[in-house]
Amino acid sequence: MEEKVATGRRKTAVASVRLRPGTGKINVNGKNFKEYFTLKIQQETILAPYQSMGGHEGHDIIIRVKGGGIEGQVIASRLGLARALAKDNETLHSEFKDKGYLTRDPRKKERKKYGRAGARKRFQFSKR
Repeated sequence: MEEKVATGRRKTAVASVRLRPGTGKINVNGKNFKEYFTLKIQQETILAPYQSMGGHEGHDIIIRVKGGGIEGQVIASRLGLARALAKDNETLHSEFKDKGYLTRDPRKKERKKYGRAGARKRFQFSKR
């Protein structure tokens, strides 16, 4: 198996995930996985595609993530990892699709409009 590369996005966060044969090391932006994503739920969310297929000991994962907040980066990383695994093993595609790992969340922040306080909010109305 050669190296698989996939991209995941969420809001303004972009994650590039490299999957290569190895011993199970996970590296995020040059740091250890557990140092970068400190919360247990974040780590479980990212590794969810792996848990559904049984474990990640056969691969090394290198994640480059930028932009957005930490939660956006978590979901972007999960999408990138699921896409890389689906590239590696085509039989996983339908399983990941059913669980929602391959679905890109299209929601983004709406832009502020002129003449308004925010994207939709109006300035306070004064009758007199």
